[in-house]
Amino acid sequence: MRILVACESSGVVRDAFISNGHDAYSCDLLPTDVPGPHYQGDVRDILDDGWDLMIAHPPCTHLAVSGARWFPAKRASGEQQEALEFVQLLLKANIHKIALENPISIISTQIRRPDQIIQPWMFGHGETKATCLWLKNLPLLKPTNVVEGRENRVHKMPPSPDRWKLRSITYQGIALAMANQWTVDPHTF
Repeated sequence: MRILVACESSGVVRDAFISNGHDAYSCDLLPTDVPGPHYQGDVRDILDDGWDLMIAHPPCTHLAVSGARWFPAKRASGEQQEALEFVQLLLKANIHKIALENPISIISTQIRRPDQIIQPWMFGHGETKATCLWLKNLPLLKPTNVVEGRENRVHKMPPSPDRWKLRSITYQGIALAMANQWTVDPHTF
């Protein structure tokens, strides 16, 4: 399968699909953190390049409810509306299978409710971080390794220049579940 991992510079999701033998590319405005197939630029440039599956991680800066206290300013500046329009563009892309990932956000009230909410502890990581999935022609992710020890490590990260980037990296267990569960015969769903 040809897989596009939109808005990912870490390479975690891309590499999980590559390890399963798929033709996967990440795309982000930033360079990739690890060597691998990566398009550095706007995902809109390559959105119509014949992908079978897209996993999209649009920036949550103007969408996540954790930043609700800044919503009035984001609405006034148009940043929030622009972010919602980008999400809609990704969800409506001409790609047969789509998964869009974001934390608890206004996507749920402004576009539609998520199909699923997952946690890292469902996939082998003893941490909490509610992650919403909006799916098109894909099944819900099945937990692969439910573990104890539910710590909110991401929330407790100390301030740093790259905190935003570290908080956005997909957990390895979730990436592997996506790669293992969403790459069956493309005509199945």
